[in-house]
Parts: sequence; structure tokens; C-alpha cells
Amino acid sequence: MTRQSHRRIESPELRRLRLQIDTIDRRIVALLNERAALAREAGRVKAAEGRRAIRDAEREREVLLRVTMANHGPLGQADLLALYRRLMAATRALEARDRAVGSAPFAGGPAQEPDPDRDG
Repeated sequence: MTRQSHRRIESPELRRLRLQIDTIDRRIVALLNERAALAREAGRVKAAEGRRAIRDAEREREVLLRVTMANHGPLGQADLLALYRRLMAATRALEARDRAVGSAPFAGGPAQEPDPDRDG
């Protein structure tokens, strides 16, 4: 059975649930990007204050503790913590890229991915 024929036979209830999931996914993406933008701004402030370290282990522990306390399931704590650890790693990478290219990305534009085809 093809994927297309699967869609035709999905029940109205399944279709409704999937549409709700799609809506939530769009909200999650927007919130993740909002969080990343704030983390980049925090990185800019840290750099302006002369802080050299990008990673703040104590702050990360605090975030993980708050996330753990806010979780009432059904997502398990270990899975939620793994997601947040990955999220924090991604935002640290954004901050590192911002610092590597100077102050231009701090103006609010997206961090630029390195272009492997570009010299220099």
C-alpha cells in the first residue's frame, strides 16, 4: 500500500489528531526559534561583559532542574532532559558562531552557516 493510499483511508479522528499535532509542531518551532534568539542575545551580553566562556554549567543545571519540575508527563524525564540538553548544545553552537564572525549577527540577523564552497 502506498503512502498516498494510506492517507485516503485514515479515519476522520486520526486526521483531526494529526492536524492538531501539526499545529503544535509549528508553535514548537516558533518557540524554539524565539528561545534561540534570546539565547543569542544573552550571548551578546556575556561577550560585552567580557565573559569568555560560552557554556555556563550552573545555568544549564538550573534550566534542567526547572524543566524537570515542570514536567508532569507523559513524556519521561530522561527523554525531556535529552531534548533540552540538545537544545542547549544547539544554542551554544549559535553563540560560538556569532562570536567567531564578530558582532554582525548580534544585530538580530540569523547566524550564518559556514559555506564549504566559499574560500576564505
